[in-house]
Amino acid sequence: MRFYSAAFALIGLLGLATVQPLPAQSSPAKPAAKAGAAANLPLIDLAGYHKIVEKYKGKPLLVTFWATWCEPCRDEFPTLVALAEQYKPQGLSVFGVSLDSNADMHVVRHFLAEFRPSFPNYRQDPQIDVDEFYHGVNPQWEGSMPETILYTRDGRIAVHYTAEQTRQTFEQAIRAILGTKVSGNRAGSPSSAGN
Repeated sequence: MRFYSAAFALIGLLGLATVQPLPAQSSPAKPAAKAGAAANLPLIDLAGYHKIVEKYKGKPLLVTFWATWCEPCRDEFPTLVALAEQYKPQGLSVFGVSLDSNADMHVVRHFLAEFRPSFPNYRQDPQIDVDEFYHGVNPQWEGSMPETILYTRDGRIAVHYTAEQTRQTFEQAIRAILGTKVSGNRAGSPSSAGN
C-alpha cells in the first residue's frame, strides 16, 4: 500500500512538473491578442467622423482614408506612417479611416500589424450610405481611393488629395498646415491638382 501511495505521489509531482512550463508557453499569445484588437477598429458614421475631427480642432490634422483592397492605399500607407512620426513633434495629428468590409478584418489585422501606425484608425460603418459619407466628409470626394485630407488648425479643409501622392507632395502640404496660416487660394490649388 505504501508503495502505491509513493508511486501516486511521484506521478503527481511529475504532473506538476509538466504543468509549470505552460505559463511560459502561453506568453507568446500576447502579441496575437494585440493584433486581434487592431482588427476591431471602432466603427464610425458621418456624425462620428465629424466628432473625431472636432476633437483635433486647434491642431493641424491629416486624415487618410484607406482600404486593404486598394493597391495605391497599400503603397501610400507606409509613407503616411513615416510622415506621422516625423511631424508629430511639430504638432501634426493623424488618424486613418479604413473602408474595408467585415469580411476583410483578418487582412486589416495583418496590414496594421505590418505597418504599425502610431496614429489611431477607425472603420467606416459598412451599414451606412457610403455616397452620403463621402460627400459629408468632403463635398469634392466621390469615393475614389486613397483620399487624404489635411485640415488647418481651425478645422477647415486646407487641401485634399484623391489618388496616391508622393512623399514630397505630402510634405509640402504638411509644412503649409503647420505654418501659421494657409490662404484660401493656396489651399485650393493642391486640392484640384490631386483630383
